[in-house]
Amino acid sequence: MRDLINRYIDAYNRMDVPAMLATMHREVVFENYTAGVLSVSTRGVDELRHLAESSLHLFAARRQIITAFREHGDAAATADILFDGTFAIDLPNGVRAGQSMSMTGRSEYRVRDGLLIYIADYSE
Repeated sequence: MRDLINRYIDAYNRMDVPAMLATMHREVVFENYTAGVLSVSTRGVDELRHLAESSLHLFAARRQIITAFREHGDAAATADILFDGTFAIDLPNGVRAGQSMSMTGRSEYRVRDGLLIYIADYSE
């Protein structure tokens, strides 16, 4: 499981959407929670592809680093994550191109048929 998650994160860090999706089950569910509130949700690989492709332009560079990893049986894991990113564009909230951000969070993963079926990202 750790190898599968490492392949997903490596592809994410390289902004390689096809390689990211190669780690996903066709019925993958992705959820993003900010301060405990669900902010983004996709169902199925096509919705996730659309989200991933439409988000690429936001960052000039980005990376997730696993700082701790826990497996829960054969089909679930949790990773503590450090995220660093540099924005590529100015955003309406006042963030400017070239500005960097860093934050911690965690990601929960579930696996089915050797592929990621569920990813939930949590940040403050």
